[in-house]
Amino acid sequence: MQTTCHLSLLVHEQAHKYGDAPALTFKHFGGDEWKTVSWNQFSLRVKQVSNALLNLGLKPQEKIAVFAQNCLQYLYTDMGAYGVRAVTIPFYATSSEQQIQFVVNDAQVRFIFVGEQEQYDKAHRVLNLCSSLERIVVFDRNVRISSHDPNTLYFDDFLKLGENLPRQSEVEKLWSEAKEDDLCNILYTSGTTGDSKGVMITYSQYHAALVSNAMCVPVNDSDRVISFLPFTHIFERAWSYLSLSVGAQLIINTNPHDIQTSMRQTHPTCMASVPRFWEKVYTGVKERMDSASPLQRKLFNRALEVGRKHNVQYLARGKRPPMALSLEYKLLNRTVLSMVRKQLGLENAHIFPTAGARVSPEVEEFVHAIGLNIMVGYGLTESVATVSCDHLDKPITLGSVGRIIPGLQLKIGENNEVLLKGPTITKGYYKRESLNATIFTEDGFFRTGDAGYMKDGELFLTERIKDLYKTSNGKYIAPQMIEALLLVDKYIDQVAVVADERKFVSALIVPEFRLLEEFAKAHSIDFSSREELCANHRVHAMMLERIRTLLQQLAPYEQIKRITILPHHFTMENGELTNTLKLRRPIILANYKELIDKMYEE
Repeated sequence: MQTTCHLSLLVHEQAHKYGDAPALTFKHFGGDEWKTVSWNQFSLRVKQVSNALLNLGLKPQEKIAVFAQNCLQYLYTDMGAYGVRAVTIPFYATSSEQQIQFVVNDAQVRFIFVGEQEQYDKAHRVLNLCSSLERIVVFDRNVRISSHDPNTLYFDDFLKLGENLPRQSEVEKLWSEAKEDDLCNILYTSGTTGDSKGVMITYSQYHAALVSNAMCVPVNDSDRVISFLPFTHIFERAWSYLSLSVGAQLIINTNPHDIQTSMRQTHPTCMASVPRFWEKVYTGVKERMDSASPLQRKLFNRALEVGRKHNVQYLARGKRPPMALSLEYKLLNRTVLSMVRKQLGLENAHIFPTAGARVSPEVEEFVHAIGLNIMVGYGLTESVATVSCDHLDKPITLGSVGRIIPGLQLKIGENNEVLLKGPTITKGYYKRESLNATIFTEDGFFRTGDAGYMKDGELFLTERIKDLYKTSNGKYIAPQMIEALLLVDKYIDQVAVVADERKFVSALIVPEFRLLEEFAKAHSIDFSSREELCANHRVHAMMLERIRTLLQQLAPYEQIKRITILPHHFTMENGELTNTLKLRRPIILANYKELIDKMYEE
């Protein structure tokens, strides 16, 4: 049963309900051992944070920021701030000093909570450039604080300011005064164009989102939910709050690079992720099968085929599988597919919400076929994540982004734009009045910038309107669709499609270097550097052939004619990726202009 109180009270209400049952599983910074925190302990720490914030003089609706990887202290800080009606602003752990400085000054942040050494160093360097910033609080005790820094304290010492709850009566008074239309978060989106906008999210939006999502996302208090995406990301943030609201145990994965190891160690039942995670799983399993014996490959391919028929053609479409198929699936599921899930640490798999980019139907079918309930969805920061998702009690069509969650209105506007209205939709961007005047239609619908259509109750997205390319021949190209098709190839790690005002489609390809090097050695291709490997004409021919095969179902004008293989990745440091790893196309086009121009030479 979901607890639907004001977010400031959620942890305390759950402590009354679940007491000493485990609420959070975590590792200390740099630690190897998984530990647990009970709901009662969680509640006490949150109260201590609330008391400590009052002792530092924080007032209702003033701003604090959290600049850290996912960690135990992150949740304590957010929930403690909600308890005193403060506004929290999350930063990605990889944010630059320029981004930190801009947001702190824009929102007039008073305190910034940081995770590890990198975040502390950046925050310390901008401290004197931000007039509102008074204190830095450091989560990791191993961080070296500058000897000339009187404004920073460790989180342990910060908690001592709230020890014994000296101002709990004031905290409880603030609980009683908490309003649903109070500002809860400002989530600054880095944006693919580089513009940073602060999305305002109120407690009422969270309340509506949690209630609506609980109606169609069957996470429950038996689930063990592991965090993969950063809490900064609205998808992970709202999903984590939903999990806590139903009493699920949250497993906090601090280092995103450790996620597969963490999954095998903790055996979660649920996880929210982006499609790239499942693309990596798909290519990894295929790679292992490529090196397996002919008998093993035959057995695995048969298991996949049976899994596809049973889980996709029948169950996902709301149909009952024939008895013979069910019996064969039970056998192959127990002997083959369960081994795949065990390698992922998902022996007790329940549901896996997935959104943030286009999901390749090939990958979606594969995940269903191995017996995992991937729930594909679509959402925005401005809608507190979920707009639509697969409903497990209704037919699912591969390629759709599911059905609209209860409480939202959706209509298709000009240029097939998806328009939204409802209680989860933001009132606008922080201090961006001129922009706010343009983001809603005359009848109050929010303009998403995404094009799509409805069919049989499901939403299908076609392209990002602003990202559409128009070739010099007048044909429109949806680069994200083409890129999603290519990212299922085991040799491709990153890809940027080029077409705008060009006479044909080309692409910049970042290969999976380890596999490409193995290919070169297997085919006696000599190379002394990645640059030499990527420039090799046999490597180029192999990659182009694979790309043409992957895109053969597209229209001729959507086919990639030429490619350039890059010897290095697109990076956030070069401005080529947002914090959520989306391509910043204008910067990529500028950074690689010479290489792109060369692909169009006669």
